[in-house]
Amino acid sequence: MISTVPCPRGACVLPGRCHSASRRLRSGENQKHPSPSGPGVPGGSAGRTGASSGNRRSHVARGLLNTGFEINGPLSYLEALGVLAGVVGVHELGHFSAAALQNIYVKKFAVGFGPILWKYKDESDPNSVEFSLRAIPLGGYVAFPDDDEDCPYEKEDPNLLTNRPVLDRIIVTCAGVAANMVAALAICIVQVGVVGFTEPTYSPGIILGVINPDTVAERAGLQKGDIVTKIGGLEIKADPSSVERFVDLVKVSPKKELALEVLRGAPSASAREVDAPAAASVLNLTIAPAEMPDGTGRIGVSLAPNVTLNKIMPDGFADQLVLGGKEFWFLLGNICKGLFQFVTNFSESSKNVSGPVAILAAGSEVARNDANGLYQFAALINLNLAVVNILPLPALDGGYLAFQIIEIVQGKKVDRDAERAIMTGGFLLLSSLGMYLIFKDAIKLLF
Repeated sequence: MISTVPCPRGACVLPGRCHSASRRLRSGENQKHPSPSGPGVPGGSAGRTGASSGNRRSHVARGLLNTGFEINGPLSYLEALGVLAGVVGVHELGHFSAAALQNIYVKKFAVGFGPILWKYKDESDPNSVEFSLRAIPLGGYVAFPDDDEDCPYEKEDPNLLTNRPVLDRIIVTCAGVAANMVAALAICIVQVGVVGFTEPTYSPGIILGVINPDTVAERAGLQKGDIVTKIGGLEIKADPSSVERFVDLVKVSPKKELALEVLRGAPSASAREVDAPAAASVLNLTIAPAEMPDGTGRIGVSLAPNVTLNKIMPDGFADQLVLGGKEFWFLLGNICKGLFQFVTNFSESSKNVSGPVAILAAGSEVARNDANGLYQFAALINLNLAVVNILPLPALDGGYLAFQIIEIVQGKKVDRDAERAIMTGGFLLLSSLGMYLIFKDAIKLLF
């Protein structure tokens, strides 16, 4: 975000993440915290349908659904931290470039908050920009000298941001979001060329993951790896929304016995292409979801769709652009869908919002699994940052844009003291929320 001093107007704080974008959902009872998912999940394809076609080369990839992660040192955390810092840098570079190209004075360009690790300023020019890299790479800012008590420029100088026409200021405000969107699209195009385009093929049923101890799922005899093909008369078809429909039925059926048809010993869709055939048995079980304090049902198990992820390599650069665009719009649609669900179902979705620590944990998990997953991690964080920052909330780019639109409508600027008070209050609120999420995520990861 953009900033004038003294209030870091434009402190670009990385957004939290909403688990509605995750590839893995839980229908749990007595759970601990969910596995890191959402923007940090690689593969980016669990919501697409269709199979590979044409002359494109494809291979089966297990992806996250059948992969375990092992901690193997701090390198993966450094990689994820580098991605976060890079995304913030791109956002602030957007604001800085838009201002510089319009000859608007800029005082500071910072990636990160807190103590300065590195700083550069042309000492021969007291009005030059100070560039800095700071210790906490979870945000950043571009500061303008407009509100400095010791501002070296005349109050009416036309190159101060405040004195520029509203359209010039709108360009500066929106440039950070635009930079993140362009970066995300470029990453998707590169990802398709290097790693390939992931396209899923769904099979009937959903796969059970970890069975939480002392839950109705454990007591019913369910096991990790079971494939549930029917529940309570609902046939689980080959569909990307199969997990959501399963969860919805469980939630509205507390204490109600549901018949289950379970395949045990059958390979999942993603394992079928690479594993030897296994003898499968069909089990007919019953389960009665436990009633949670909010009145919904839970059974205590993690769920995943029964899906094969096919990697498709593009035929030439034109095909790479098309597939990269498809990947971009898919990720953007997922984020917007998650944001809509967060707003329309706030009481439930707010429980699943995580902050920078969980984002870093998810990114490091991606890096440990496959460094290629960092492509999509970077694209998702860029898009998350863009979408969240354009919301019309105080201290975000969208908040400044809202004031600028009001200025256009009413034909005069909003009172600067009122704007500053609102933005300062918003920044303090967001900072407090960020600290709360950092503390909450740290407790979850440690315990």
